[in-house]
Amino acid sequence: MEIRARDEARPFVTDDGSTIRSLLDLSNAPVAHQSLAEATIEAGASTVRHHHRVSEEIYYIVAGAGLMEIDGEERPVGVGDAILIPPGAWHTITATGDAPLRLLCACAPPWASEDTYF
Repeated sequence: MEIRARDEARPFVTDDGSTIRSLLDLSNAPVAHQSLAEATIEAGASTVRHHHRVSEEIYYIVAGAGLMEIDGEERPVGVGDAILIPPGAWHTITATGDAPLRLLCACAPPWASEDTYF
C-alpha cells in the first residue's frame, strides 16, 4: 500500500514557476501511468505559458481563484473546478485573488520536466 502525507512532500519550484509538492509520482512511489501533485501559485503570479507533448493534465482547484488560459481561450476558475489540459495544449494559470491559488495536478503519463516545453 502506498500512502504519502502532503507534509512529507518537499516543495520545489518547477521551470513554469509554480511551487510543487509531488504527492505520488515516479520519484517516490511505484507509479506506472499517472502522477499527482499539489501546485501553489502566489497571489498575482502566473505560471510560464507552456505545453506538454505527451502528458494529459487535469487541474482541480482546492483554494483561491484564478484565470486559466488554454490555447488562447481564457476562463475564470475557482474552488471545485476541474480543468482538462490535453497533450500539446499551450496553457498558463494566474492566481487572481488576494491569496495563493492551490490546485491538484494529475498527469498521465506521469509528469516529467523533460516533457515541458516553452
